[in-house]
Amino acid sequence: MAEEEGPTVELRQRRKLKSSENKESAKEEKIRDTPMPERAPKHVLFQRFAKIFIGCLAAVTSGMMYALYLSAYHERKFWFSNRQELEREITFQGVYELTHNNKTVSLKTINAVQQMSLYPELIASVLYQATGSNEIIEPVYFYIGIVFGLQGIYVTALFVTSWLMSGTWLAGMLTVAWFIINRVDTTRIEYSIPLRENWALPYFACQIAALTGYLKSNLNTYGERFCYLLMSASTYTFMMMWEYSHYLLFLQAISLFLLDSFLLEQSEKVHEVYKIYIFSLFLGYLLQFENSALLVSPLLSLVVALMLAKCLQLNVKKGTFIAKIMKVINFYLVCTLTVTLNIIMKMFVPHKENGHMLKFLEVKFGLNMTKNFTMNWLLCQESLQAPSQDFFLRLTQSSLLPFYVLVLIICFLSMMQVIFRRINGKSLKETITLEDGRIGGRPEIIYHVIHTILLGSLAMVIEGLKYLWTPYVCMLAAFGVCSPELWMTLFKWLRLRTVHPVLLALILSMAVPTIIGLSLWKEFFPRLMTELMELQEFYDPDTVELMTWIKRQAPVAAVFAGSPQLMGAIKLCTGWMVTSLPLYNDDDLLKRNENVYQIYSKRSAEDIYKILTSYKANYLIVEDAICNEVGTMRGCRVKDLLDIANGHVVCEEGDKLTYSKYGRFCHEVKINYSPYVNYFTRVYWNRSYFVYKINTVISFQS
Repeated sequence: MAEEEGPTVELRQRRKLKSSENKESAKEEKIRDTPMPERAPKHVLFQRFAKIFIGCLAAVTSGMMYALYLSAYHERKFWFSNRQELEREITFQGVYELTHNNKTVSLKTINAVQQMSLYPELIASVLYQATGSNEIIEPVYFYIGIVFGLQGIYVTALFVTSWLMSGTWLAGMLTVAWFIINRVDTTRIEYSIPLRENWALPYFACQIAALTGYLKSNLNTYGERFCYLLMSASTYTFMMMWEYSHYLLFLQAISLFLLDSFLLEQSEKVHEVYKIYIFSLFLGYLLQFENSALLVSPLLSLVVALMLAKCLQLNVKKGTFIAKIMKVINFYLVCTLTVTLNIIMKMFVPHKENGHMLKFLEVKFGLNMTKNFTMNWLLCQESLQAPSQDFFLRLTQSSLLPFYVLVLIICFLSMMQVIFRRINGKSLKETITLEDGRIGGRPEIIYHVIHTILLGSLAMVIEGLKYLWTPYVCMLAAFGVCSPELWMTLFKWLRLRTVHPVLLALILSMAVPTIIGLSLWKEFFPRLMTELMELQEFYDPDTVELMTWIKRQAPVAAVFAGSPQLMGAIKLCTGWMVTSLPLYNDDDLLKRNENVYQIYSKRSAEDIYKILTSYKANYLIVEDAICNEVGTMRGCRVKDLLDIANGHVVCEEGDKLTYSKYGRFCHEVKINYSPYVNYFTRVYWNRSYFVYKINTVISFQS
């Protein structure tokens, strides 16, 4: 037997060697037959260089001009440089000083860097000292200079993304124009400079630009490496800057998962992005004081599930029935694993992962009902309502929304056409040319279509999310109207034969954005110039007087109680300790806010006194705007929400029946009669604020 097996094995080896030799010889012949790429003429290289140089110059210039515009507009709106330091802090509307101690909230030691996400301020303070800027510029100007500079980077990143997708920097210019014209709906930088999103979203825009380049099929090795490194750095920085960043990255991961399901050629690249997510999550966990929210985030569960599903995948021939079944099974497996892993992580990892957010979503979508003050107060916030008609009207007036809808429909239908061809097992060309008219076959286009649909769906439910979606709308609409491929795709469907479709597509990709740009310039440029020329006035003497009185008259060790928003301003402007802060990621602070808000409810003087003294408060501030609030939305005034939560008001067939035997505290305390004067002594007042000293000599008889 051994003698018989010997020749057989030798014969097999010869066949293998022969077949491998044949393959190698075939490859060599193919290489010989393949014509060597001719070197591009000098004038072609010069044209490419000039195009890239002009585009980069336009992108950087756009970012710098936008940053300068913001600075000039902020100065004109608030007269910032002519104000006293106290007035600057009031108009600044945010937290600048790093407060990592127990002198911020009474009876509570907080990690302000972690709970307030003050990592940007920490970095800014290091840069301020390291660069020697403390000898040249005031801290507040250094701070807003960094924020405005980041907004310039934001605009530049959107410019580059649109340029990468369309192939022309004209799309980038149109993106910037639409972004600035619709800035009421694209950014909140005008209303509140230190918002976390103003620090974070520029890095997210850079990450999207890098991801767009990374997903392109015709990218060379050096460009791919650069995009990968930029994507890694911007993903991690974005995660550090904003506590809600991992939710946005979760939507992006879903988009990439669907892209991976539709286009198998990009599978390796997509899984490299998943590795970036995992690295950023664990590094963020370590550097954010072991932030457990990142470990129990849906992003981590999804990425781990995708990695496990990849390990279980079988090599099945594409287009076969078994391959289609395996795709469905793989999709189901990923969804099931994601939910299971997230539940397991929450069971074993101690966390306070924004439980109030989940409850809010339940109430928001009608899955639950509640009388809880905090939940109903959040539901009444304008930013958490569905978008108003004015929002869509503004986008339509600037011509943004109509072109976005047109571009989205064409890209989506083309994407679905490509997907159905792949499902039916039809082979598609690896390199897509302009003549093919198949814009939905490009991986980066599929990703952006899916991502914008996900973001848009959320923005239709919660208006505050429009600041994530509308910049995307600007970029996608500008890319579409400037892309010859999009027009060529449309002409392929229309079967245009009277005019050469490629030539017409090239003409329209230049003519349409030019016409849009000229019309926008004619209508909106004079308005922008008028805004920069007008000197607007910020006039809030009552708040300035209150802060001045606190600084001059209140003891240094005093603790103030009042609405969270006012307490945040007092902490910022005076440094005095407060009972609560406008933070909504901590259950204890949420409960404090609700308890202190009881000063506007129908509770007895004794109840309010007990609440305030339990937090060691020395002074109480009653705001006339809240006490006498006339809300535009029915049932959304603070006092109405408190009455509902306390059971003091019951609605029956339109009639409101009061069950409290006490009057509203904020009204009764102003009258200065017993028992209110026994507990509270008025020490200061103006048209907007009433300050009461909380007496310490009261004893309660049981």
